Amino acid sequence: MAPMKAMKAMKAGAKTMTKSGLAEALATETGLKKSECIKVVDSLVGVATKQVKSAGKFVVPGLCMIKTRAKPATKAGKREMFGKTVVVKAKPATTVVKAFPVSALKKSI
Repeated sequence: MAPMKAMKAMKAGAKTMTKSGLAEALATETGLKKSECIKVVDSLVGVATKQVKSAGKFVVPGLCMIKTRAKPATKAGKREMFGKTVVVKAKPATTVVKAFPVSALKKSI
């Protein structure tokens, strides 16, 4: 069998937008100053963090939903993995934060 080639990125060469780039785009769209847009982005981050901590869920309308999920603790012991017995360490319960796209965003892409 031939070895698998490395998978390419979806859109090669496209760079992710930085915080200042986002503020610049918002400033040109809305007519506000760039410094005001940076403050808005920072406050959105603060509000989202507070809501996710307290309610466990935060929705940015038309964009994404941020949720928390409780991963249960695992016991230490031996497990059968791919036909081999593996010794597994115990892990404590953790809370994981996940983001899901809203259906309107899925349909637009």
